[in-house]
Amino acid sequence: MSRKVLLDSNELNIILHRLACQLVEKHTNFKETVLVGIQPRGIYVANRIEKILKEEYGLNSIKIGQLDITFYRDDFRRGDKPLKANKTRIDFIVEDKCVVFIDDVLYTGRSIRAALTAIQSFGRPKEIELLSLIDRRFSRHLPVQPDYNGRQVDAINEEKVKVSWKENDGEDAVYLISK
Repeated sequence: MSRKVLLDSNELNIILHRLACQLVEKHTNFKETVLVGIQPRGIYVANRIEKILKEEYGLNSIKIGQLDITFYRDDFRRGDKPLKANKTRIDFIVEDKCVVFIDDVLYTGRSIRAALTAIQSFGRPKEIELLSLIDRRFSRHLPVQPDYNGRQVDAINEEKVKVSWKENDGEDAVYLISK
């Protein structure tokens, strides 16, 4: 098994700052925009972007939440072992807001399809956008494209993209792992 570094800590930080800047360009003060990290790993990207928006742009009233999509997935009952749900925390109204879904890796598009269904339990957004840190663009099963994209990675199906975060993996890095 081989592991190739796609992004180191510094490159990851630059990309997160660029993504935050793109959000500010489009949403300015975030009065009509909410950020929703998709569980489990999109919340790390969302939290980092929220921190940048607060510290560098002075946007202290950003609404940010976490959405669990476990029971909305189309493969929910297909595995041998039961899936473990994560926590959903959305303590604001999404009705008539622009919702920005945030995830670490956009792969087949199925997680985003599940998120589109799950968010409807919280109201009807005016608009939904997608921010992904890594876009595995040649692996899509559904017609889903990110509005904000950190980096495109051309990986074949046997290869995995692993995003490591200091908070739970001890380092910030993105790896391409092949068997």
